[in-house]
Amino acid sequence: MQHEITQRIPLLDGRGNLTQAGYAKRLLPIYDRRLVRGGLTRLKEWDYYYAGNDRFGVALTIADNRYMGLDSISFLSFRGEPWEVTRSPMTAFPMGRTGLPATSAAGVSASAGKKHALLFQAGEGTRRLTAHMEEFKDGQPIDVRLTLTGEPEESMVICTPFEKAGHFYYNQKINCMRAEGTVRIGEEEYRFEPDSAFAVLDWGRGVWTYHNTWYWGSASGLVDGVDFGFNVGYGFGDTSAATENMLFYGGKAHKLDQVSFGIPTRDGREDYMSPWRFTSSDGRFEMDFVPVIDRASRTDVKLIKSDQHQVFGRFSGTAVLDGGTRLQVRDLFGFAEKVENKW
Repeated sequence: MQHEITQRIPLLDGRGNLTQAGYAKRLLPIYDRRLVRGGLTRLKEWDYYYAGNDRFGVALTIADNRYMGLDSISFLSFRGEPWEVTRSPMTAFPMGRTGLPATSAAGVSASAGKKHALLFQAGEGTRRLTAHMEEFKDGQPIDVRLTLTGEPEESMVICTPFEKAGHFYYNQKINCMRAEGTVRIGEEEYRFEPDSAFAVLDWGRGVWTYHNTWYWGSASGLVDGVDFGFNVGYGFGDTSAATENMLFYGGKAHKLDQVSFGIPTRDGREDYMSPWRFTSSDGRFEMDFVPVIDRASRTDVKLIKSDQHQVFGRFSGTAVLDGGTRLQVRDLFGFAEKVENKW
């Protein structure tokens, strides 16, 4: 039995530990960073947005990890010969000066450097994403102007403790938002239309331990003309109270049990571009995943190390809602990733 949080509660107690571990379908726990006790240099806060269709996509990140800040823009093209460009300027010791909001529902997230700027504005059911970076691709700048609407009534919210006192992860994933606007790279313009372009928000706040590996999969689109998406993942912290696995259909969330990522191997190493297989302990999420492109990156700067594989492709299979309705999913575009961090 997974524990569902159903009322507004403080996220943290006076010792910086979670008041309740578990999941919710809305952002009910109240985050107050003044209650953080696990070491302010270990506090990590980020807003990550991805918006795309089956032809192209864009990812935007503002992160304040206390001793390391990161702003990132990625653009991916999935047709023909797939390609991607990622630029992620880092800063040393922002220590919370980025001022990311304590809630995902409203507020402004902003960060800038000499040659880039990102701005996320949320409120009244609309999210506006603006970004600019010089010399993004082949010396050309990128400009992003997107509006996200149609935020569903329910989302994935999870409060995950670590074994170490004062360490926790508070996370919300909002799937199935509609994206409208443009991305311009030099003279090339990519238009996002709300009937075909969907967006997800990964909103994270928490005090992390040093070495972690996570698995995350997400997709949003249409199944039989109805908004459908999913969030699946695992790999860090104590998830005995709840998993982050959920289906979303027509604005409602449907809770899943354990989901396993079947990443293929070749010659003893993970082969990210071969077909994957996803399976669930309750038989309600059974998917084949055919990769299109691996957005891989590796950073090793002494104490900070990151090995990321975010693989974009098509999901096909079955998903079963809480009431037993079985959905047939065909070629739903999304991504699945494995990330190992020492941070």
